[in-house]
Amino acid sequence: MTIDSARPWLDSYAPGIPHDIEPPTGSLIDLVRDTAAKYPSATALEYFGAETSYSSLVEQIQRAAEGLRKLGVKKGDTVALILPNCPQHIVAFYAILRLGAIVVEHNPLYTPRELEHQFVDHGAQFAIAWDKVVATIQKFPAEVPIQAIVSVDVTKAMPLKTQLALRLPVKRARESRARLTTTVTGTTTFEKLMSSPRIPADHPRPATDDLALIQYTSGTTGSPKGAMLSHFNLLANAAQCQAWIPQVKEGESVVYAVLPMFHAYGLTLCLTFAMRMGARLVLFPAFEPALVLAAMKKHPPTFLPAVPPIYQRLQRAADDAGASLEGIEIAISGAMPLSASVVEPWEERSGGWLIEGYGLSETSPVLMANPVSDARRAGTVGLPLPSTEIRAVDPENPTHDVPKGERGELIVRGPQVFSGYYRRPEETDEVFVDGWFRTGDIITIDDDGFVAIVDRIKDLIITGGFNVSPSEVEDTLRQFPGVADVAVVGLGSSENEQVTAAIVVEPGVTLDEAGLREFARENLAAYKVPRRIVIVKDLPKSLIGKVIRRHVKEQLLKK
Repeated sequence: MTIDSARPWLDSYAPGIPHDIEPPTGSLIDLVRDTAAKYPSATALEYFGAETSYSSLVEQIQRAAEGLRKLGVKKGDTVALILPNCPQHIVAFYAILRLGAIVVEHNPLYTPRELEHQFVDHGAQFAIAWDKVVATIQKFPAEVPIQAIVSVDVTKAMPLKTQLALRLPVKRARESRARLTTTVTGTTTFEKLMSSPRIPADHPRPATDDLALIQYTSGTTGSPKGAMLSHFNLLANAAQCQAWIPQVKEGESVVYAVLPMFHAYGLTLCLTFAMRMGARLVLFPAFEPALVLAAMKKHPPTFLPAVPPIYQRLQRAADDAGASLEGIEIAISGAMPLSASVVEPWEERSGGWLIEGYGLSETSPVLMANPVSDARRAGTVGLPLPSTEIRAVDPENPTHDVPKGERGELIVRGPQVFSGYYRRPEETDEVFVDGWFRTGDIITIDDDGFVAIVDRIKDLIITGGFNVSPSEVEDTLRQFPGVADVAVVGLGSSENEQVTAAIVVEPGVTLDEAGLREFARENLAAYKVPRRIVIVKDLPKSLIGKVIRRHVKEQLLKK
């Protein structure tokens, strides 16, 4: 049997889409260099109206790389990035890679406890951090040996008139500035880093198979783990995306980065794909409909990757403001199911496509997407991208394929699939079978090869496009006085689940629910904090004493 005969979905590809991509060569640094050589004067980045050309971007990357080299960063080092979307994020990302070092992306809104856990895991001695987060890193215990911190004031990349406005002696300006930046000591500023000369041209570049990124994910079970993604993985996924959506024209497109680039989805479609395409990347530190609509007056996006709630909020804001969404040719939705109630009004107002895709951090992340054509199929996540193979197997016997059309666990292989979890060989072995990655998702594949996600083996809760590990939240809540036991599940719409905690209280104790919520907010990112707390007498458990979360969910749905 040939590979193609094992890929029935190829017949459903849109005309002109290749079955396979050429295996990538070079590195992500070469990707940016080559784009800058093609489009040196084209705008690479736009941030509150301030523009950076591709030639200037490469110049900044070279200077930042030399600054990091002088700080002591060398090939193979892990370097933590803790930044919102801003030009410094992109410069730092590629500067780290230029040295052959490894980027570790972090959510800057994580609590001290969450950040410390990840630093202990990856062991980075260097961090490039938003100045609002610097104090948190400086308070890490001695067993987290940070050698150097580069602090980033995100306002420094804004136009001068915006910077001056933020310094006005009025309440609104002070409040805005306080949200964006703060004074720090004991760091190297990003501006100091950028004062370095260019890194010598003969400094060794990373190899294609070198590790480029550690992307933290909840994986299929347990606490967050670092997925190891190579230059090859990330280059391949960018090439796969380009092959899938040829409507995104090289050197002509405008991409809006409303997704956080510390998330795998935003990272690939903004940090790598947009740079490969020579696009104008418009950066937003956080999604605010008013800011997006204001930016659209000058350079409306032609390509907008996002999640369903963002499309809904932006469409409603446009309706309220009497603004147009026309010009957004392609919108790719991921991270959660996309319903027709979102698609129809969006496409009516934009005149473009809104299609659903699917992926995981472990797969760089895009595995599948619907065709950008009338062949797209509602209720599915589409077809595997070029050079991607999938199977539906028996979860209890993953070497055995289930009969066609029946439910099975999705296993995959392709150039975008990661090599394993950082420093976790046993957990890596658990998710691979004969070279195929076990996603933990239950799917069906129809006669034309379209895939529908119908269930999850893993108990991850999807809320706002982020994955929440119930075990992580449970472990936190158990530390609060009066909590005897707890189970955390997701309730509500599959498009946006509500983190819900079922609490068993210790005998004779009255639980301080307000105190529990405050404790959770201090120790968990906001999207992980339970929206609802329900006191229960006991939790349903298996014969071996394991809480059965699906039974917990059933009970809570009856309340």
